[in-house]
Amino acid sequence: MDTNNMNQNQNQQPIYTQPVGQPEVETPVSVGDWVLTILLMCIPCVNIIMLFVWAFGSSAPKSKSNWAKAQLIWVLIGVVFTIIFYVVFGAALLAQYGGY
Repeated sequence: MDTNNMNQNQNQQPIYTQPVGQPEVETPVSVGDWVLTILLMCIPCVNIIMLFVWAFGSSAPKSKSNWAKAQLIWVLIGVVFTIIFYVVFGAALLAQYGGY
């Protein structure tokens, strides 16, 4: 009888359950939502406002929130480089044409 019981246990598939305390998996952002997001990013001034809303608002999905935060970091890097560019080349132009 032990042999029958052992064969029966080997043929059974294990039952998988979600561990207790694990957060629910978030539904992915749809393609249509990303198309709308990209369209909104093409509109000046609206794009910066929406990045802040998605980055720091509580209603945006986590993936879109992280994406918006990354975009804001790139905007900040661009602004810093632009300021450095204008200061360096502005000073060079001022030194070159300052005597006239």
